[in-house]
Amino acid sequence: MNWLQKLPHSKRAASGLEWTLWRKLPLIALLGTMLPLLGLGLVHLLADPQASAADARWLQMVDYFCWAVIIFNWAMLLTLAIGCVIVMVMKGPGYVADGYQVSHSDRPRETLETDEEAANARRGGAS
Repeated sequence: MNWLQKLPHSKRAASGLEWTLWRKLPLIALLGTMLPLLGLGLVHLLADPQASAADARWLQMVDYFCWAVIIFNWAMLLTLAIGCVIVMVMKGPGYVADGYQVSHSDRPRETLETDEEAANARRGGAS
């Protein structure tokens, strides 16, 4: 079964910001992950190994905050990637989903459509 059947004579819209963002997503992901990790590593390097309980708690809070920033960055990147894909599909050529004929669109039928009539209409036969 061909899921994506292009409509004849459909035109693509000009690409815009979605492709620019799509190409920058790996760099944004790398920077958004590495910068908090580098900062976290620097904080751990400069921390006193014989710290008090308050300093250890502060260091743990910095750990949590950095991981929260990283996970938030990943979530925003995933959201942005989904948005880019949706816009790319919407700007692409038109596709046919299902070619079902609606018998009651302009004139309601007096009787319900039988299964045989529906199958013939789907196959392209006369009903």
